[in-house]
Amino acid sequence: MAFGSSDRYQGQTTMSEINVVPLVDVMLVLLIIFIITAPLLTHSVKIDLPKASSNPNTTQPEHIEFAIRDDGSYFWNGETITLEQLAPRFTQSAENDPKIELHIRADKLTHYEHVARIMSLAAKSGITKIGFITDPTQE
Repeated sequence: MAFGSSDRYQGQTTMSEINVVPLVDVMLVLLIIFIITAPLLTHSVKIDLPKASSNPNTTQPEHIEFAIRDDGSYFWNGETITLEQLAPRFTQSAENDPKIELHIRADKLTHYEHVARIMSLAAKSGITKIGFITDPTQE
């Protein structure tokens, strides 16, 4: 009896092909795992987003149109007004109509300091809706 004989291996050659069966098994298991877990990862939160339109906003008649020139002069609905007269007029307008809007139209070269002062006075007086009027035709 020859335990260590190499007679039975003499006719065989080494196998040079890759066994792909275990690789295919692993890939199928991974595919099944991804198919099961993918719907669990795509949960979404439902929120109610605002609807936007490209139509211009229509202005309601209850608003104050306030203009500021670049030299610092102020106009309330077309009439000249001084800075000292603004606070009482803003307070009176806010008391008469709490939903009144302030529309600010300022020259292109007006310093922001003037605009910020008007916005601050209006907010302290109780006017909560402040908007800016722009001219889209000018560049």
